[in-house]
Amino acid sequence: MKDTRLHTTNYQNTFIEIADDCPVRIGEVPPQRGENKTVATSHFELIAHHPYQYTSDDVLFKVFAEKNKISRNEQPAARIEFFSKGQPCLRSSPLTKRYGWGIHSNAEGKVAIYAVDSPEYKQFTKDKNLQHVRAMRSKRV
Repeated sequence: MKDTRLHTTNYQNTFIEIADDCPVRIGEVPPQRGENKTVATSHFELIAHHPYQYTSDDVLFKVFAEKNKISRNEQPAARIEFFSKGQPCLRSSPLTKRYGWGIHSNAEGKVAIYAVDSPEYKQFTKDKNLQHVRAMRSKRV
């Protein structure tokens, strides 16, 4: 029997802090490399240009659909297939691991990014009403 549950990467009322081994101490805009967007560039553009408009699931699927050139008509079925398996959440995003961006998920699960050197980032790290998680480390300990 096939598992028909959909997995989610969404968090609510959560702040993803940069990884312990993040190499930067200021938020950096991910560089564009060649004609194709990197995952970091795609995540950055979607979230920075549309704060609190998309959930983590939305961001991850939009990047996947763009990379794989999935047409709008095919996207509803492709999204179900995509989330029929567990997907890495934004804790594994290059934004949080390499480029110095924290990710806040509001009560609706919509996300926005904040540079590690910003006053907002510092406020979120001290907010006791939020769940706090760290981004995944790049290197094993």
